[in-house]
Amino acid sequence: MNKTAREAAALAAEIRSALGGFSAVECVLCPPFTSLRAVREVVAESVIQLGAQNVHWETSGAYTGEISAAMLLEEGCKYVIVGHSERRQYFGETDETVNRRARAALAAGLSPIVCVGETLAEREAGRTFEVIERQVRAGLAGLVGADWERLVIAYEPVWAIGTGRTATAAQAQEVHALIRRQLRDLAGDAAERIRIQYGGSVKPENAAELFGQPDVDGGLIGGASLQAASFVAIVRAAAV
Repeated sequence: MNKTAREAAALAAEIRSALGGFSAVECVLCPPFTSLRAVREVVAESVIQLGAQNVHWETSGAYTGEISAAMLLEEGCKYVIVGHSERRQYFGETDETVNRRARAALAAGLSPIVCVGETLAEREAGRTFEVIERQVRAGLAGLVGADWERLVIAYEPVWAIGTGRTATAAQAQEVHALIRRQLRDLAGDAAERIRIQYGGSVKPENAAELFGQPDVDGGLIGGASLQAASFVAIVRAAAV
């Protein structure tokens, strides 16, 4: 919940200018709903794509305050974040509702970025693998065929989001490898093409090491995306 539409457009313009035609990696901006149109106008005909931060599972109806997949498509979105840890922590998101949102996004033609991650208490209790396996299994239940080709997974350890604490590259790779193995069981050969992003206090200083891990395919960037220079440095690090 950062940036007014005017501020978001200015930030997007800075990012677009700094990236130029840089297309070595896919770059997606996910502003608040109120800024989607403003950012779309800025990034039109550039290498930057547009995503949203959430989506409801119904196509329409008495769901005051919610946004449907059709609404996001009309605003130019190609991606949507689903099940972010803050949605789980503050707004009652569950594995079941994550699954419903992801399937609704896929049915409408959007690519969901499905977030999974453990809390500090769960990690300290040695339950990281258990939690991640449950979230992946439940969150992706019912996906079939071409669904897997549009899916993105984001591993975001809750204890590392906005805290300044970051999973080491080895810790990130360990969980990403677990997710990849689970995806092989669920999606077969498509698992190798599903991007698994890392999110959790990614900064220009640690991005290259994190992205250099064999199963870390990119980043879901929060705080560092609010400054164009830091975000662009992270995008460029993903291409190394």
